Amino acid sequence: MTGTGNQAGRLLPPRHIAIIMDGNGRWAAKRGLPRTAGHKAGAENFRKIATYCKNIGVKYLTVYAFSTENWKRSETEVAAIMALLKRYLLEAVDTMERDHIRLHFFGDMTPVSPELQALARETDEITEHLSPDDFQANVCLNYGGRDEIVRAARQFAEDCAAGKRRPGELDEAVFSSYLDSAGIPDPELIIRPSGELRLSNFLLWQSAYAEFYYTDTLWPDFGEAELDKAIAAYHSRDRRFGGVK
Repeated sequence: MTGTGNQAGRLLPPRHIAIIMDGNGRWAAKRGLPRTAGHKAGAENFRKIATYCKNIGVKYLTVYAFSTENWKRSETEVAAIMALLKRYLLEAVDTMERDHIRLHFFGDMTPVSPELQALARETDEITEHLSPDDFQANVCLNYGGRDEIVRAARQFAEDCAAGKRRPGELDEAVFSSYLDSAGIPDPELIIRPSGELRLSNFLLWQSAYAEFYYTDTLWPDFGEAELDKAIAAYHSRDRRFGGVK
């Protein structure tokens, strides 16, 4: 068992929680609304859950916002997701320092609009000025776990060709330093709402020893009580990391 309680009797949360924010489209369809309405509700819920994570002592929250495969969706849906992201980033630029929230992006940003790329760089600059002890939200945008690993391998190979590295130096720690998550501990708990039981190319390297929690609740309905259930389930697991207790 991993869990311990804090002074208020609440189980201490994992240091790093990752969430696949799934079910926005089905949430909207159940209400006779366009899929874009589901994404808007999901974005609002991200705000709420991020604030709750910060308040209960989670250090890192990583969310799957847009995968490398999501470009296959309709232009209308993709545009709506990007517009929501732009609005969130504009608000983040104004509030990050006040709220002590660091923001970092995982993924290949090159296909994203120059405007969003510029906003992401601005949030990175603000993050650099904040304390490393502040809460950090990591947003996976145009992200795929396989793509991340390929990009890391390519960069290591280029560094070897340039004489900056030697192939024999490569171990897990060195390879991790080339990933989007460099410097960030692996997630202890990965949550997937919506009833789907798969990883969908999310944090493939980093999830090696994560605990998984699945629920039928759709992401826009995944509230604080649902997160508390996930944390309680995490604390019920016997985490041996391949060993024996």
